[in-house]
Amino acid sequence: MNNGAFYTGKYKNLFAQIGISQDEIDKKVNETFNQMFFDPKERIYFETDNDMGYMLDTGNNDARTEGMSYGMMMAVQMNRKDIFDRLWRFAKTYMYQSSGKYQGYFAWSVGTNGIKNAEGPAPDGEEYFAMALFFASRRWGDGEPPFDYSAQARDILHHCVHQAELVEGGAAMWDSSNHYIKFVPETPFSDPSYHLPHFYELFSLWADQEDREFWQGAAEASRRYLNICCDKDTGMASEYAEFDGTPKKLFHDYQFYSDAYRVAMNIGLDSAWFNKDEALGDIVDKLQTFLSQNAKLGEYKAYTVKGEAFDDPALHPNAIIATTAAGSLAAKGRYRFQWVKDFWKLPLRKGNRRYYDNCLHFFCLLMLAGQFKIY
Repeated sequence: MNNGAFYTGKYKNLFAQIGISQDEIDKKVNETFNQMFFDPKERIYFETDNDMGYMLDTGNNDARTEGMSYGMMMAVQMNRKDIFDRLWRFAKTYMYQSSGKYQGYFAWSVGTNGIKNAEGPAPDGEEYFAMALFFASRRWGDGEPPFDYSAQARDILHHCVHQAELVEGGAAMWDSSNHYIKFVPETPFSDPSYHLPHFYELFSLWADQEDREFWQGAAEASRRYLNICCDKDTGMASEYAEFDGTPKKLFHDYQFYSDAYRVAMNIGLDSAWFNKDEALGDIVDKLQTFLSQNAKLGEYKAYTVKGEAFDDPALHPNAIIATTAAGSLAAKGRYRFQWVKDFWKLPLRKGNRRYYDNCLHFFCLLMLAGQFKIY
């Protein structure tokens, strides 16, 4: 079953499989990137003085480790070292915690002026920072601090695993007993969309030697977790979930909601890179089937994982289309190519909620084009 791109060097291109030419695919990737980063009206990337830049959450008017690390991953995939370094310099200058119980972590939200809105970290930012930094090291080589990318990545992961030992009052981002990533370091529950087994496979090769066995265990544990936290009928995951996989109520009653959409995308990329658990593709098949049969394209609601709809609409309907389509990299069912076709026709979202949808849109575009690569 070792037919993922990590082993073969060949990346699935599902757009080509539905008859789209490589020239059209490349054009769309480049135009989408340029619109997100440089279009005067639609961009979410902004440059500042001192050779810095940030990704703006347009719905909340702040910069978040989620978006900053996403932007760095986009930059390394598109071979834009200039953008990568601007984002990383901003993150290290304004988000990095140099003291206290969060020393070595990054404050999850800061203002566009760099002033922290919160002190605590969000683990999805740390894992994307680390992966983007490893790729940058392998694509461009290490430089002087803070651009000694691989050393920076290893330091982040060292804190993620050992924070309780390193600083007084600190808490690790992964639970040591079950290898699950936590919603935030202090919580005994998870966020299914944070689980990136395909990243952990690579961390197990490139992190500190002492932690490589841990990361291999985390990859295996996360695949098991995704199998238990996604509903057996609808394929839906909850935004937040207990360690036993049951939905966790936190900020609202919704379950299949904003964060949760990323699970299908993550399953797709894990399959494209490693393809170690084909049962995860069955989850995407169920999700694609449920949404295809129970909702009009783009007219999605907030749901329970059982598919029960709330009156409220989904906050990020474009993200549902993009991520469910990217899940087709793992799916085998009757709807997999229809989702790819629908996503191909989907424009970037406009307006003040465009940040989250369009970040996921671009990642899914790269995935389905076979251009989200391991470096």
